[in-house]
Amino acid sequence: MVMKTKLLFFLLLFASLISSSLAKGSLQQTLNSSEKFDDCSNASRTRHLLEDESRAQTSVDLAQGYMSNDDLERAIKEFGQRCSNISRIYSIGNSVNGFPLLVIEISDKPGEEESKPAFKYIGNVHGDEPVGRELLIFLANWLCDNYLKDPLVKLIVENVHLHLLPSMNPDGYSLRKRGNANNIDLNRDFPDQFVSINDDEDSRQPETRAIMNWLRDIRFTASATLHGGALVANYPWDGSEDKRTKYYGCPDDDAFRFMASIYSHSHYNMSSSKEFLGGITNGAEWYPLYGGMQDWNYIHAGCLELTLEVSDNKWPNATELPILWRYNKMSLLNLVASLVKTGVHGRIYSSGDGRPLPGSITVSGINYTVTAGKTFGDYHRFLAPRDKYEVVATMPGYKSKNTTIWLDDGPVTLDFVLDPEVSVKGSVLQNACDCDCNSKSTQEFVQFLWGAHLEVFFILIVILGFLLLLFKRRTKVKFPTSRPLAGSKRTVEV
Repeated sequence: MVMKTKLLFFLLLFASLISSSLAKGSLQQTLNSSEKFDDCSNASRTRHLLEDESRAQTSVDLAQGYMSNDDLERAIKEFGQRCSNISRIYSIGNSVNGFPLLVIEISDKPGEEESKPAFKYIGNVHGDEPVGRELLIFLANWLCDNYLKDPLVKLIVENVHLHLLPSMNPDGYSLRKRGNANNIDLNRDFPDQFVSINDDEDSRQPETRAIMNWLRDIRFTASATLHGGALVANYPWDGSEDKRTKYYGCPDDDAFRFMASIYSHSHYNMSSSKEFLGGITNGAEWYPLYGGMQDWNYIHAGCLELTLEVSDNKWPNATELPILWRYNKMSLLNLVASLVKTGVHGRIYSSGDGRPLPGSITVSGINYTVTAGKTFGDYHRFLAPRDKYEVVATMPGYKSKNTTIWLDDGPVTLDFVLDPEVSVKGSVLQNACDCDCNSKSTQEFVQFLWGAHLEVFFILIVILGFLLLLFKRRTKVKFPTSRPLAGSKRTVEV
């Protein structure tokens, strides 16, 4: 009996050793295949953004020292209470797993609609790139603590509506992977100009829809998303029509290069990059992608957006976060401040009644239109400094106007006063906004006149005509030398 027991024990021990050996061999094979994928990817691209997710998942200490999603939510709400005089907290929706996408707005009049430009920063688009979410909390606290001390901070708070979304992809962060909870890369989930994808809005991820709806509610002038895996400021286009890797600039190529250079040259060492001249790059020339958020912002939302790679390491040790903040602080501040330090800004009015017009602003030679706001008729057109630009304002039902500006020394404030178009007979064409809301009453009055009272109406016309004839004769006798004055033409400044 004892011999049988010992034999059974050795058999079980032997079986467990074989099972363990097979399991390790399978795991090693998986890791080897993953490493081959990484080597192939890095050999074909200089952009280290598609790192093996399985490697991130097996590193249990990656997020040590970083804020968890609960920590982030708590930090945002505590900031809102501590700095309530110049901020508000709101949500633009929820992630797949129901985590709120919380935004911090910073302004001297948060939540109020004003004729100021709006700027947004978005972090953590990819779940395994968490540096951006930490930097945006650093930025919010810096603005709060230095509002009454630092002139640059004061300029931003009083002249810009700044919106910070620290994490667009909280689910991906908690899972330590690039995509969201549905394993979708959110920076490939937007409608694209070159590839017919994501045309059905209901098929997009909830995080993507939240961003799109956000930009329908708020008219952002410019923005940037914070990524990791390289050190460079990337600008549109992100893809090309023939899908080849080559420089493919958008209509505002000069403005985007200027924006990217502001960030790069304000950074501790981004502009000294040996890989990217000046620390900036055109997306299509570097790493073509389709369905990206940056191109969608420019095409569909009138918002000039950059993609900022702020750390060579996607998951740097948490002890490096204060250093990364110091390296990126002036870049983050200067990029926002550039909205009011350059470009052309103004409002569009009607010369008839002085009311604001939601017209359009174009610049000769740049195939891109900026729309003015409905409430104030305000527009904000980001442009690179240059000798001169010809700016044109248009509005349906009004005569367009144009003027030339010089942007070699700071921003230009330019208001347009548009004259209504006139018909051949000289009557002012009715604007769509001036519709007669009493048309029903008018019809009833006409029906009254042409009904049973037609005879009375006819007699009144005869009497009025006779009185008018007598008045004209008396006027000719009394004022024989008088003549009508020529109508004076009103001129208004641009």
